[in-house]
Amino acid sequence: MNASVSSNKLLPADDNTNGWSAILPTRVPRQPARKSASFDWLVIGAGYAGLSAARRLAALNPSHSIALVDAQQVGEGAHGRNAGFAIDLPHNNDHDPDNTDKGHRYMRLSRYGIESLDELVRANEIDCQWSKRGRYDCAVSPEISRTLLGATAAELDALGEPYEFMRGEALHERLGTRYYDSAIYTPGTRLLNPAALSRGLADSLPPNVQLFENSPVLDLEPGPIVVATLPGGVRFSARNAVLTNNAFINRFKYFERQLLPFVLFASLSRPLTHEERAQLGGTTDWGITPAHGIAGATLRYTKDFRILFRYGFQFAPTLRCPASLRERMKRTHQVLFKARFPMLEQVALEHFWAGYLSLSQNGAPGWGQLSKNIYAAVNCNGVGIAKQTTAGALIAELACDTGHPLISDMMVLGSPDLLPRRPFLDVGVRTYLAAQKWKGRSEK
Repeated sequence: MNASVSSNKLLPADDNTNGWSAILPTRVPRQPARKSASFDWLVIGAGYAGLSAARRLAALNPSHSIALVDAQQVGEGAHGRNAGFAIDLPHNNDHDPDNTDKGHRYMRLSRYGIESLDELVRANEIDCQWSKRGRYDCAVSPEISRTLLGATAAELDALGEPYEFMRGEALHERLGTRYYDSAIYTPGTRLLNPAALSRGLADSLPPNVQLFENSPVLDLEPGPIVVATLPGGVRFSARNAVLTNNAFINRFKYFERQLLPFVLFASLSRPLTHEERAQLGGTTDWGITPAHGIAGATLRYTKDFRILFRYGFQFAPTLRCPASLRERMKRTHQVLFKARFPMLEQVALEHFWAGYLSLSQNGAPGWGQLSKNIYAAVNCNGVGIAKQTTAGALIAELACDTGHPLISDMMVLGSPDLLPRRPFLDVGVRTYLAAQKWKGRSEK
């Protein structure tokens, strides 16, 4: 199977306004691929799964050569554009209140990733505002609090997980804003700057891993030796390949009609002044996820006193976003930010950007062995930092046949369901999103 990518329209096209990286010191990226070479392993995609897979392959095979290639600079793709939550509990499509075994599997996998990142951040002194502050799952309306937060509480009870249900003045004292009716606080989530974490992980890779940035794979030829063609006629050959390029794996004809790409939008404020921090009140460094994931907003109050605001969930089957939609969402962010923080009238949202994620209809990852020497770890379902760190490490374990005990947990999660063909898919997804946004309109 030879899957050619003949147009830049099939490659990442992120904007250049990622606020998480814009506030960091300048970093010189690794050189792009300039000459053909052979490797033992080729890892395509330097997000959390790719970084984790390359690192684990290097540890398991210290004499092997590993090439890690990415179409962009590390920290500029989806892995550096998310809201910066490493979540340890079932989230988004992971929820299944009637299946506690599934919930425990997700927790084992997510916590393995978090523990790995805890150690890597500490050992490599990665300055990414890594913070063990937990997470507030918030509802704006009493109705959503009763239904969705009630269901979350019931699931946490069934899983035996600790949590704190908060509302009123107690919640206001934590967050500063009075916008929310109630919240469930859980302690296990880590908060961070995702671009800084990605950079730190990339810049501390083992010596037998070569990272090539700004090196898109234009063509992938499977076979006993996998051959990737890059710009300028450069060809990388490898005995094994690991695909960790998320929704772009479709470009190589894997998981076709199984992944649903979406675009989300985020803004980041300037740092609050001392007076503005006093006006906000609450505690420093918190993270909010919405009880209604499609209709609500995700927020962070960072260690450097900025507020991240993420809102807007749109189907993006071409992995492209029109300028008109960007401008509309940028204006919407300003309005919704002021509604939550009327005391911060003079605070500007300095940065605005778009980012992409992929979901599957049944919440399953795209993970496993695709052929004799090609493996994949894609489709984070919106919870990429912890889960994809684990998925990348375990795909390396699977490829090296180590028998790691958590491989069975990954296997049980299954594979993404097959989706209808376009344009029927587009109509169905957009109809579903419109209905969900209407049902959750009180959470805006």
